[in-house]
Amino acid sequence: MGMVQRHLDVEDIDPDPIIQFGRWFADAEAAGEPQPESMALATSTPAGVPSVRFVLLKGVDERGFAFYTNYHSRKGGELNANPVASLAFRWWSLERQVRVSGRVLVVAAEESDSYFSTRPRGAQLGAWASAQSEVLGGREQLEADLNDTTARFDGREVPRPAWWGGYRIEPAEIEFWQGRPDRLHDRLRYEREGSSWRIERLSP
Repeated sequence: MGMVQRHLDVEDIDPDPIIQFGRWFADAEAAGEPQPESMALATSTPAGVPSVRFVLLKGVDERGFAFYTNYHSRKGGELNANPVASLAFRWWSLERQVRVSGRVLVVAAEESDSYFSTRPRGAQLGAWASAQSEVLGGREQLEADLNDTTARFDGREVPRPAWWGGYRIEPAEIEFWQGRPDRLHDRLRYEREGSSWRIERLSP
């Protein structure tokens, strides 16, 4: 990998933040960052009570940032009731962060089906066996549910459960953060304006 630019100026970035994100993501992969697709996902209840966890980015394009989960999980319940969210990526070796916020849409069933079909069989069975975020009596209960599920689908394809699929964050704001000496970091924020983006520099 060549030298990665350690400063961030408006004249150096793409006017489209999705293209700019792709460049930084490629840099993170080339730098050997472990799981560069790992991202913190922050959701909240309609009353404003927040929760955050790490999930994996499973697709990014002009429509936004997609990930997959159980719709009945805590995050699923919060997204269904209050469909706005924020993401944060952190690539340590490059001293970079990206923050994303916007409204959340459910991924089309056909797209969720397509992604589910690419998952390892064990993960497919796990999606059926786990009532994500529900209280468990013990690990043995989960293992028993998995054994039942494995027997149920023995010898045939595992279909996507109706309660499992994707969400997509449609960004209204994306901020790129580049670490600089003396905590005088570079921060450039894209804000959506109709079909285009306004770019502003923020104080560190």
